[in-house]
Amino acid sequence: MANSVVIEAEARADAGKGAARATRRQGMVPAVIYGAKQETVLLSLDPRIIMRELIRGGWRSRLYELKIGAESTRVLMREVQMHRVSDKPMHVDFQRLAAGEKVRVKVSVQFLNEILSPGLKRGAVMNVVHHSVECYCDPDNVPEYFVADLTGLEVNDNVRWSNLKGTEGVKAAGADKDFVIASVAATKGMEAAAGEAPAAAAGKAPAKGKAAAKPAAKK
Repeated sequence: MANSVVIEAEARADAGKGAARATRRQGMVPAVIYGAKQETVLLSLDPRIIMRELIRGGWRSRLYELKIGAESTRVLMREVQMHRVSDKPMHVDFQRLAAGEKVRVKVSVQFLNEILSPGLKRGAVMNVVHHSVECYCDPDNVPEYFVADLTGLEVNDNVRWSNLKGTEGVKAAGADKDFVIASVAATKGMEAAAGEAPAAAAGKAPAKGKAAAKPAAKK
């Protein structure tokens, strides 16, 4: 389970585009907290905090404790709107979490032990289908990431949902219950070499059912 990251924020009273622009002029990022059948809360926070979390990665499944004065709210960071030119955060949406209420999150997958995969050591490539997985889990059991162990994988082997570590108490979203996360795929060079080997062996072997030619008799 991921640990909570504490973020200090300030309450703001006014909503609307004008109020949001005023917040940005003060060097802060406007944000909202919604969900859990409670009223939406308006707040502002330091843009450096948001950039720090974006750079770290995995922010979509990380638990946060938003502290506004003496009050603290457990949330997930759902959406960050960025400026199209400056790439600075313009607005942040947080979802309030309630105990026992399942939430849908996107959890990243970390691939470990590539050097222990015989297939990859022979020159095959990792074909990643899902770098992250949409899943449902309890707010008290939100994984920071899943682990895909590549130890022992040969060419054409797959890593499936059931092979991931860290999925206890988590349900994957979607109809396919055991979908492919990644596969070890042969390169074109490996496929060509595999096709040439039988042909070369057949050229060297004597024809089946025919004996070797006998030397001609002396007259």
